[in-house]
Amino acid sequence: MTRRRPPARRRPRRPSKRQQQKDAQLIVFAVLAAAVIGLVVMVVNWLIAHWWVLLVTLVLAVLAGIGRLSNLRQQARWNAVRAQGLRYGLPQLDALHHAKFEEAVRDLMRRDGCQDAQRVGGGGDLGADVKATDPLGRRWVIQCKHRRNGVRGSAVGTPDLQVLNGTARPVHGADIAVIVTNGRVTRPAVDFAKQQRLHVVDRQTLAVWASGSRPLWELLRAVPPPRRPTSLS
Repeated sequence: MTRRRPPARRRPRRPSKRQQQKDAQLIVFAVLAAAVIGLVVMVVNWLIAHWWVLLVTLVLAVLAGIGRLSNLRQQARWNAVRAQGLRYGLPQLDALHHAKFEEAVRDLMRRDGCQDAQRVGGGGDLGADVKATDPLGRRWVIQCKHRRNGVRGSAVGTPDLQVLNGTARPVHGADIAVIVTNGRVTRPAVDFAKQQRLHVVDRQTLAVWASGSRPLWELLRAVPPPRRPTSLS
């Protein structure tokens, strides 16, 4: 009679490296979570015991917010006052770089109530240096021609008006297309502007506009009617 061999014992499988990594990550996560919870509990308990610290912090934050809001409102009032009192003399405008001249025209439009006035001049501007919407809803597209030598500089001619005429309405959606210069404008250019319903702000008109407080649309002839009724209409 043959003896039966005892069944071989199976060795327990060792966990794979991937499983070991997962177990280690779970342990680290549990330790971190326990530490965070413990820290939160400590902070909450400390705040409960020192509630006045939280109250003082809240009061300081409210006071800081009120001060910040007050400063913003004061700054807005100062900006409005400066805008209303904005003035330029022709010597100032003559001395500007052409980009600064465009910014000056933008600021004058803002002074007149065109809150969205922006300078868009630069490469590929397609004949528009400043765009703005006046309080009566009309869209303005302005091309600026700065002459450092003023009236002694080169005159604005018909080709400049042709560029404005070709893009102001079809490309930029202008209701009022204007060319502004601190220099001279040729007679043919003025005639062309009248034919094409363009507006020319020459040196004399610019001097009145920049040194006074009247909006530009009160200085130009044959300006289109308002698009929408307002308190100014």
